[in-house]
Amino acid sequence: MGLGDHHESEVLPGVLPIGRNSPQRPAHGLYAEQLSGTAFTAPRHQNRRSWLYRRTPSAAHAAFTPLSHPRLLTGPFASPPAPNRLRWDPLPLPTAPTDWLDGLVTWAGNGDPDSGQGVALHLYAANSSMNRAFFDADGELLLIPQAGTLNITTEFGPLTAPPGHIALIPRGVRFRIALDGPATGYVCENYGAPFTLPELGPLGSNGLASARDFIAPNAAAEPDAPTTLVQKFGGHLWQTRLPHTPFDVLGWHGNLCPHVYDLARFNAIGTVSFDHPDPSIFTVLTSPSDTPGTANADFVIFPPRWMVAEDTFRPPWFHRNVMSEYMGLIHGAYDAKEGGGFVPGGGSLHNRMSAHGPDAITHARASSADLKPVKLDNTLAFMVETRMPYRLTDQAARTPQPDYDAVWSGFR
Repeated sequence: MGLGDHHESEVLPGVLPIGRNSPQRPAHGLYAEQLSGTAFTAPRHQNRRSWLYRRTPSAAHAAFTPLSHPRLLTGPFASPPAPNRLRWDPLPLPTAPTDWLDGLVTWAGNGDPDSGQGVALHLYAANSSMNRAFFDADGELLLIPQAGTLNITTEFGPLTAPPGHIALIPRGVRFRIALDGPATGYVCENYGAPFTLPELGPLGSNGLASARDFIAPNAAAEPDAPTTLVQKFGGHLWQTRLPHTPFDVLGWHGNLCPHVYDLARFNAIGTVSFDHPDPSIFTVLTSPSDTPGTANADFVIFPPRWMVAEDTFRPPWFHRNVMSEYMGLIHGAYDAKEGGGFVPGGGSLHNRMSAHGPDAITHARASSADLKPVKLDNTLAFMVETRMPYRLTDQAARTPQPDYDAVWSGFR
C-alpha cells in the first residue's frame, strides 16, 4: 500500500459502511468523521481525505489553553538567513525523564504554516514514553529515527519506526510515541503540499521508492481513559483534557493516513558508465511547489549502493545549488565527508549558492582511487532540501562546530 492509495481497515465486521460514507446511523453506535488533508475541491489525483468511525466525536472536548515549550518554534522565522556553511554535533541525551514532545528542539526553517509553504527542521532527544496525545495543526510530520525505536499509536492504528525507517504523520492526525529506551532523531515539519512520491520520468515505471512499501496501520481502538491532548497551532502548543481516549477508531477508509517506510527498500539508481548523477535520483518523497520541477521540500537519502562508474570522481562533486540543503546522518559515514566531524545524529547546512562538496581527504582519495566496482556499505545519510534558505534558531546559531570551513583547506 502506498501514498495516495485508498486503504481501509476495521476492527469489527460491518464497521465500514458499504456504498456510503456517513449513514444516518453508523454501525455499533459509532460516529462518522471525515479528516481532510487538502481542500475539498482539490483535483481528484491530489485530494487527500479519510473517513473514520469512532466511539466519540473528535469535537467533544473543552477549550485549549496555552502550554509552554521554549524550544519548539514555527515560522515565520525571524533570524536573517546566513550564507555560511555550518555543521553540528548530535543533541545530548536528557538526564531527566523527557518524552518525545518535550525532547523536540527546533533547529532551522523557512516559510510558515499561514502561507502554506516552507518547512521546519527539529531534532529530538528523549528517554521516556508519552502519556499524552499530540497532533500538529501547522504541518505534516516526517519522523526520521536515528537511535531508538518509535512505537507510534495513531488514530488509524499502531506503527513501529526503528532507525533506518521513516514515519509520515499527516497534518492533524493524533498520535502518541512510546519508547523502549533512549531515542534521538530528526523531524521535518512540512507546511506545504503533502509529501508524495516523485515522478520517475525517463526511469520508467520502476525504481526509487515503491508505493507498495509504504505501510499503513490496521485499525485498533484502545479502552477509554481520560487523556491530555496537545496540539501545535501557530507555532505554539495548546492543551486540553479529554474524558476519553482519542485512539477510539474502530474502522477507517481513505487515502489520508500515516505510513511507515523501510529505507532499505529504496531502489537506488546510479550510473553504469561515467559521471556522477544529480542527487535527485535519491529522492524518496517530494512536497511540490507552485513552480514545476522546484520542490517546496525534497527528502533524499544516500543509502548503501554499488559504485561502478569509470574515469569518474565518484563522491559528490563540488557544487553550488539554488536549493538549500540540510543533511543528517543515521549511521555509518557519508562518502563525501571521510575526514571526520559529520557523525550520526549530527547535521550540516549548506544554504543556497553556498559552495560545498567533498573535504580535502575525500578528494585526495577519490582522485587517486583504483576505480574497480565497489560496494558503498554501512552508510545511511539523508538530506532535506528546500527552495528557500534555512533560517537558524538561537539554539542552532549558538552551537555549530568551530571552523567547519577548514575541511575545504589543504587543496593543492
